[in-house]
Amino acid sequence: MKRSFIAALALIVAAPLALAQTTTWKSDPIHSEVDFSIKHMALTNVHGRFGAVYVTVVYDPADITKSSVTATIDVTGVDTGETARDNHLKTDSFFDVAKYATATFLSTSVTQEPHGLKITGNLTIKGITKPVVLDVDGPTAPVTGMDKKEHIGFSATTTLHREDWGIGTSFPSTILGDDVKVDIELDAIKQ
Repeated sequence: MKRSFIAALALIVAAPLALAQTTTWKSDPIHSEVDFSIKHMALTNVHGRFGAVYVTVVYDPADITKSSVTATIDVTGVDTGETARDNHLKTDSFFDVAKYATATFLSTSVTQEPHGLKITGNLTIKGITKPVVLDVDGPTAPVTGMDKKEHIGFSATTTLHREDWGIGTSFPSTILGDDVKVDIELDAIKQ
C-alpha cells in the first residue's frame, strides 16, 4: 500500500511537469515580419514585405514533433517602397486583396534537423493551398522583454514558385522571376 501511495504521489507531482513541456507563444507584430525578394528582368532583386503577421507557436522542446505553427499574414499591407507597384500587387493579377486579404500557414510537421528546425505545412494564398517547407533557425534562448514577458526568436526561409498560387501569371520569367525568396523574422511572446 505504501508503494502504491508513493507511485500515485509521484504521478501527481510529475503530471504538471509533463504539461509544462508544451508552451504557447504568440508573435509580437511590431517585431515580426515576412519579407520577400524576386528577380526583376533577371537584373536585380526587388524586395518587399507584408503587413502584420500573426503567429501562434505551440512548442514542445521535449518532443519537437508535437510542436505546431499557425500563421495569418495581412497581404493588404504589401510594401515594396513604391506605391504604384504596391497598388499593382494588390490587384487580381497578383494577390487580389479585395477577395483574399490574408494568407495563412498551418504546419503539418515539425522536425529537428542538424542546423535548426524544418517545418512543413500548407500555405494558402488567393484561396490556393500548397505544401511548403520552412528552414528555421531557433528558437533562441528566452529573454525577458521590456514588457516583463518571456520572448524567443525564430528566423525562417523558404522559396516559393509564384505561379503555383496564380501570382503574376501574365508575366514571363524574363520580366518577373519565377521564384520568390521568403524570409520570416518572428519575435514570439510566451502566453
